[in-house]
Amino acid sequence: MSTRTLRIAMSGVTGRMGYRQHLVRSILPIREAGGVVAPDGSRVQVEPVLVGRSEDKLRELAARHGVEEWTTDVDGVVNDPSVDVYFDAQVTSRRAAALTAAMKAGKHVFTEKPTAETLDEAVDLARLAMTTGVTVGVVHDKLYLPGLVKLRRLVDEGFFGRILSLRGEFGYWVFEGDGQPAQRPSWNYRAEDGGGITVDMFCHWNYVLEGILGRVETVTARTATHIPARWDEQGREYAATADDAAYGIFDVEGGVVAQINSSWAVRVFRDELVEFQVDGTHGSAVAGLNRCVAQHRSHTPMPVWNPDLPVTEPFRDQWLEVPANAELDNGFKRQWEEFLLDVAAGRPHRYDLASAARGVQLAELGLRSSAEGRRLEVPEIVL
Repeated sequence: MSTRTLRIAMSGVTGRMGYRQHLVRSILPIREAGGVVAPDGSRVQVEPVLVGRSEDKLRELAARHGVEEWTTDVDGVVNDPSVDVYFDAQVTSRRAAALTAAMKAGKHVFTEKPTAETLDEAVDLARLAMTTGVTVGVVHDKLYLPGLVKLRRLVDEGFFGRILSLRGEFGYWVFEGDGQPAQRPSWNYRAEDGGGITVDMFCHWNYVLEGILGRVETVTARTATHIPARWDEQGREYAATADDAAYGIFDVEGGVVAQINSSWAVRVFRDELVEFQVDGTHGSAVAGLNRCVAQHRSHTPMPVWNPDLPVTEPFRDQWLEVPANAELDNGFKRQWEEFLLDVAAGRPHRYDLASAARGVQLAELGLRSSAEGRRLEVPEIVL
């Protein structure tokens, strides 16, 4: 069968996400496997072109991973007719302009999120995609995680009965950077550079809630900057002007109440860095990145509150593991494979810029809710 090679300009590949998740864990393994196999037996192979601002970093990465091409000329690679796909993992402040230029140049686009700093920009991008006819995909990696794939299967099979609520916990302690190096880049903590956990994570929570339960109808949020001073990559102290924690309550269609806490100033006492618990009239389930456990009402014990006696029930042992029943590969790679097949087939990708705009909208409303101290409706976006 035939093989089609797609040349992918990977912008921002010297950053943490662009390098680790998209180059090393997705595109390079796809290349090494000989491409993605389509249903008709044909293959879609990939050829990355590394794009960034540092010649030294790009040269070193290219040599390390056997990539033939790299460039610091973003405009040149976007307008190169031999390039098929533009991928963006830059800082948020540069993304909207880069995606606009790529789509106007006729490039298919795959991008990290948030897609823009404002809802107006995100909506403009979604409208532009409709007029250009290119295939556009936005990273929705959490929906491809084994834990959430299992959780979605339970929803689809009616395991929960009437779903009542979802509770999510996400986060970990990000070191301030003085005694131990920070695990996240300093711009994440500067609002003027597009930082903040609400902007970063509410776009994720929007597509997670949509993908598992349904449309988000209202948001009530409280944001905080718990750590007011941090140290950057050069060891210089700076003021943290962006929020490092966000506590959100969301009304989801069907009467479901969702609550998700997000924090870079919390220590982990969970099995995984993110966990979601869904409770329904017939059963409950807890899903993380990989595992998912469930408890049906027929197996639910009857705890009795008695603060005078120590707890003797092994509550965690009373839940059953939900099997994968399939090989569930790295979520970033799985979405890349789906997107590449969509490009080759000339069809839309299911997670597009309209979905991304709804994520930007939820982040904006979350920040506004916190500032105004009230619950806000989430209006539907009309393109």
